Parts: sequence; structure tokens; C-alpha cells
Amino acid sequence: MKFIVSSAALLKELNHINGVITTNPVVPILENFLFEIEDGKLIITASDLQTSMITELDVEAKDNGSIAVPAKILLETLKNLPEQPVTFSIDEDTYSIEINSDNGRYKLAGENSTDFPKIPEVANGYTVDISTDALASAISNSIFATSSDELRPAMTGVYINLAASNTTFVATDGHRLIRYRRVDVASEADHAIIIPRKALNLLKTTLPSENSNVTVEFNMANAFFHFNNIKMICRLIDERFPDYENVIPTNNDNHMSINRLEFLNSLKRISIYANKTTNQVRIKITGSELQISAEDLDFSNEANERLSCEHDGEDIEIGFNARFLMEMLNNLDSKEITLQLSEPNRAGLIVPKEKNDNEDILMLVMPVMLSNYV
Repeated sequence: MKFIVSSAALLKELNHINGVITTNPVVPILENFLFEIEDGKLIITASDLQTSMITELDVEAKDNGSIAVPAKILLETLKNLPEQPVTFSIDEDTYSIEINSDNGRYKLAGENSTDFPKIPEVANGYTVDISTDALASAISNSIFATSSDELRPAMTGVYINLAASNTTFVATDGHRLIRYRRVDVASEADHAIIIPRKALNLLKTTLPSENSNVTVEFNMANAFFHFNNIKMICRLIDERFPDYENVIPTNNDNHMSINRLEFLNSLKRISIYANKTTNQVRIKITGSELQISAEDLDFSNEANERLSCEHDGEDIEIGFNARFLMEMLNNLDSKEITLQLSEPNRAGLIVPKEKNDNEDILMLVMPVMLSNYV
């Protein structure tokens, strides 16, 4: 089997799907890319059994065939080659691969392609179309709040609830919760799936910058994403997602509106002085003044700042984990945000003050008990 391909074009496609490959895969064959030549097209697959990505590009080839190519050594070779046509010559009996370029000749040992796991197909599934902009925004606004606790697998992914009027993306780790809703993405029938964090991270880095269409197919076991020349198949998390609607407090009479960047930058400065274990900051709202403070008694560090804000409600003092607040504020692009509170021991809600026609974002963060409330 022999084919000729542009080194830069091949490297670009390999970089799109390389993130799937893990350093210690379940089976050694998964340290390889699967190369398949079909009628002048090179189809490349990478997999970790849970998630698989497939891409393709045109090559010069007379014969069809397949081989498993070691991913790391191939990527390192291509990264250090200038743009040029390279010729791959594969001995299908010994699985040896020879790469010829203008610079020289490189020989590496491949593996039998039949050992590569079969990629699942989504049969009898449901289909929904979503724009890359909407999908990228949904992933960015939710994925950071997923849990890394493998004992609670449902929370290690993003819950997606498709309905006739909108689609809701929810992520939580028990300390914070993000509910991101799109009214421009809908399904004829109601469906709910949980997509693993790794698959969504791979999608986020691979989605094209120009707005185009992503076709999403899914059944009870797998989800399939298709855009441009890239396909991704991932196994869904088969667990029950927590009843998140019951966690969101409804009677939040205390509203504080503030410039998002001013609030974020103040938290960045104050959190330097917070306890490194709890990251606790104290937020005190009195009238139209917000006071943010933190202290680390172990090192006698403390800091406080005052900011002006719009406030509607009773004076309140509440503690939060600064890291959680900063991540949430970082992921919003609204100029101003509103912090909705009820009691010092109940969750706070962060919502953007300026609304986008197509999206609705709600971010919930649990409080940290302050010493004077114990």
C-alpha cells in the first residue's frame, strides 16, 4: 500500500483528533492512529474506547488498504518537517511503514489494523442540528462546573435536555451549578442525555471558528457529532442526573448589580490573601457599597476592598469560595451582572444583566459558612 500526502495537511488533521489518545490506553493498539485508504481518501481514526474521532483528507493513492500508525512518533516527525509532499509505503505483511520526504527516509513499525477497536455507529437514533457558535458557547458556559468525582459519574458530564421550545445544558459539582438554555436549539420530542467532559473538551477545541452546522445524532448509548470533515462518537453517561431545578432558590429578594470586570478584578486581588484551603472571601453589602474581604489567620494575611454597586434589599454578609466566583465571572461576557441572594446560608445566583435573545444563563454558587454564623 502506498500514498502521497501533504505533510502540513496531514499534520493539521492529526492535530484535530490527537487529543483523544491517552498516554496509558486500555489496550496498546490505541496508542496508534488507524489509517484507511478508500478510493483516494485517507480516513484517520483515533480512539480511547469511550470517545473516537475520525477525519479524512484527499491523498494520491492507487490501492485501498489500512494500517495502525504509532501516533507519537508520526506527530513528532511531521511537526519537524517543512511543508512538502511525503510518501508513505506500507508493507502489509510485516506492518512496517516507510516515510519518504525531500529531507530523508524514516522507518517505523506499525500494527495490524484489524486489532483496532470497531467504532460504534448510532443506529435508530434521534437527530438535532446546532450551530457551532451555539454549541461552543454552551460548552464554554457549562463544562468548567462539571465534577471530577468518579464516584458520582452523572456529574462528570454535561446534562443536555432537548425540548420542543429550547435546549438546556446543565453542569454541577455539588458546590456550584450552571444552567445554560438556548431557545434557538430545539427538538421535536423531549430527550435527555449526559455527555462526558472529555468529549465536550475535544469538541470545544476542534469546532471551527467560522459559524457552521453541527449534526448531532444520539441513541441510548452513544452520541455522534459531524461537522466539516470531522466526526466524533462518544459513549453517553448512563446515570440519573440530580434534580437540579429543586436546588435553584426561587425567593431571592436581595439583588446586587455591579460591573463584572470590576468585581472579578477585585476578587483576584483579595483572593491572594484568602486561606489557600478554603479560598473563602467575605462579601458584605450595605446600601450601595460592596465590601470584599479575606483573611488567612495562619499567616496573618488579610485584605479588603470597597466597590460601589446597585443594591435592592436588606444588608447582607455572606461567604463564598473565591475560585468558584472568579470562574463564573470569567465565563460570562456581560458588562454587568446581578448577584441574587436570600439568606447567608442559602445559594447565591449570578445572572448577566444584559440578556442575549437566544440564550439564558443562570449560575448558582453555594455559600461558605462564615465564623460569625457558626
